[in-house]
Amino acid sequence: MTADRESISPSTYTDVERGWINVKECSGHGPSASTGGSSTIPIISRGHTFGRTATGNGKIANPGPAGAMSFAATALLLSLFNVQAGSVEHPEVVVSMAVFTGGLSQFMAGMWEYPRGNVFNATLFSLYGSFWMSYATIFIPASGILAAYKDPLELSHAVGLYLITWTIVTAFFLFVVVRRNLALTVMLSTIFITLVILSISQYSLAGMPIVQKAGGVFGIIGALLCFYIGVSELLAAEHRPIVRLPLGAL
Repeated sequence: MTADRESISPSTYTDVERGWINVKECSGHGPSASTGGSSTIPIISRGHTFGRTATGNGKIANPGPAGAMSFAATALLLSLFNVQAGSVEHPEVVVSMAVFTGGLSQFMAGMWEYPRGNVFNATLFSLYGSFWMSYATIFIPASGILAAYKDPLELSHAVGLYLITWTIVTAFFLFVVVRRNLALTVMLSTIFITLVILSISQYSLAGMPIVQKAGGVFGIIGALLCFYIGVSELLAAEHRPIVRLPLGAL
């Protein structure tokens, strides 16, 4: 037996959140309504997820911090490889992180932004999530992409075109947020510069180390700024945050 929320008095909304109501308080529902008795029955209430705590209020949690920190962690790791931190010259280890953290996790954050009505975050996270997954796929031997290029210079130029495409996408994102807040504007500006430099490195003697390292430095700065934004949103979701990190409204 079910009951529509519209027929329930406001005094029972707390019980509805728990997934249970008192039939006596619902007009015309249940056999006990005519006898004056009461019984408790489970109902399915549209828009509610049973088992939530009272603080959930049936709303979708903000996926922004997950999306921001997924991007930041993957960008930081790749940028550390680009500056050859720890004398590591082969960045293949970043592939798994690009698939699952920067890719899958960020893509899922983007999908959850759609029902929240956040068009920009939904587009940003879903596209950058697909960026990381597609970038990682290039370096997965089973994909056959690397094997298709017999000339290393041609492969370098192809990757350069790939990065140029995402540089243009990032420019569009930057254009949209330029008056939103300072942190996001500076972060996307840094990522834009990073992609420009890395694109150039693919055409300058097939990846000149000094240019690639410069791209890595800007990438590290962009990743740290993205971490800052993610932590700021995490703290904003807390009732009693230890500190609040301003994003600098423009």
